[in-house]
Amino acid sequence: MSDHAYRPALRRLLFTLLVLVVPVLAVTSLLIGAGQVGAADALAFLSGEAVARSDPQLQTVLLSLRLPRMVAALLVGSALGVAGMLMQTVTRNPLAEPGLLGVNAGAALGVVVGIAWAGAENGPGYLLWAGLGAMLGNACVLAVAQFGQQAAAPLRLVLAGVALGATFIGVSSAILLSQPAGYDQYRFWVLGSLAGVTPGMTLWTAPVVIVGLVCALLLARPLSALLLGDDIARSLGHRPLPLRLAVAFCVTLLTGSAVALAGPIGFLGLLAPFLARALTPLLRHTSLAAQLLVAAWLGAGLLLAADLAARLAVQPFETPISVMTALAGAPLLIWLARSRAWQNGAAL
Repeated sequence: MSDHAYRPALRRLLFTLLVLVVPVLAVTSLLIGAGQVGAADALAFLSGEAVARSDPQLQTVLLSLRLPRMVAALLVGSALGVAGMLMQTVTRNPLAEPGLLGVNAGAALGVVVGIAWAGAENGPGYLLWAGLGAMLGNACVLAVAQFGQQAAAPLRLVLAGVALGATFIGVSSAILLSQPAGYDQYRFWVLGSLAGVTPGMTLWTAPVVIVGLVCALLLARPLSALLLGDDIARSLGHRPLPLRLAVAFCVTLLTGSAVALAGPIGFLGLLAPFLARALTPLLRHTSLAAQLLVAAWLGAGLLLAADLAARLAVQPFETPISVMTALAGAPLLIWLARSRAWQNGAAL
């Protein structure tokens, strides 16, 4: 049998695995945790057994702790995956992602300002201030990306983003040193964690993420034209500057909501778009809209897997999620930085 005969079966298998990975991880996230409630008890509760349903401890663990955490992982993962894809597309930089380019740090700075000086203590407050901080970081990134040809080179933009993120982190630290009361509220959240996510926080964040995802899909077609160059985009009826501003607004919505809910999580916006670009040609869908959808799906799956690893690595304690994403993302970043094809943006 020729190789061509295997390709349809391979595509079907790949598509099936891609579709199933997120539901399987989501159910596993409900069944397994760092506490004393095991998979058998959780499964009994989810299957509707009367004894399990009447157990208040099971109700609290599954409905108030694990379910909001699972929903938060879906929201944050999809938001960061799409934000990374948008940033890579608009900057024509395969190394761009909210964590590396300082957008996450800007959102975190916004939350610090809100905690220290505006009394932000809950989901809406975090969401507002994280959005303002992400807007500041995103504006700085786009300014650097458009400042001449040399500044827009992938590695230069990443270095500028790292410097920008370090500046934001330094300012955040200075504010916290002057306002020690907010430090305990900030120190675990800043490393990236879904612990303590409440149903109310997910309800506040979900509409913003959904709006951001819909906007990203609406921007897919004009962004595809922008990839061909500003002149060609204008000839097709698109205006590059308003389009870049719309992308910045979309990334602000997605990144700000993700940081408000789970803190700054690095490398996820690099991993999900990279895998999406690798998989979509195998599925015979290479459009930017398809890549955005796959990046959202894979981002959700990657964060669910990272959250499970964070809960189980050092039981009964938890490891920050950003540590888990860095274990996979940092080697990918090094490989991409050393690859000549990716350095000149050929993969975009």
